[in-house]
Amino acid sequence: QVQLVESGGGSVQAGGSLRLSCAASASTPGYSGYCMGWFRQAPGKEREGIAAIYTYGGRAEYADSVKGRFTISQDNAKYTVYLQMSSLQPQDSGMYYCAAGPCKMVVRAPLQEDSDYGEPLYNYWGQGTQVTVSS
Repeated sequence: QVQLVESGGGSVQAGGSLRLSCAASASTPGYSGYCMGWFRQAPGKEREGIAAIYTYGGRAEYADSVKGRFTISQDNAKYTVYLQMSSLQPQDSGMYYCAAGPCKMVVRAPLQEDSDYGEPLYNYWGQGTQVTVSS
């Protein structure tokens, strides 16, 4: 069982920065076998994957909408994944969720919740943290 707790959300002006954190329960055996992702959901829109990281090597994937502005990183000693967000725009507002899934599944489509065949790629989710960017 993996428990994820996000923090770091808040309200900022356009152009500002925030750093989100996602702490995984340290007692999770085989944590290194999990990959982590960040998803967000704006009001009235579907949840979208924006960043993912392979915990065993640190390689990251980004959605085009955040590439060059957001950076996902990890501190394996703290079982924590971060999302550094810069140059924030109002369209970045929404609820941000971190998720964990077995890397053997996540690698199929790291920015998707499910594979193209409907298999869940991420099976653990945090409760979300709100980000609001004002113009």
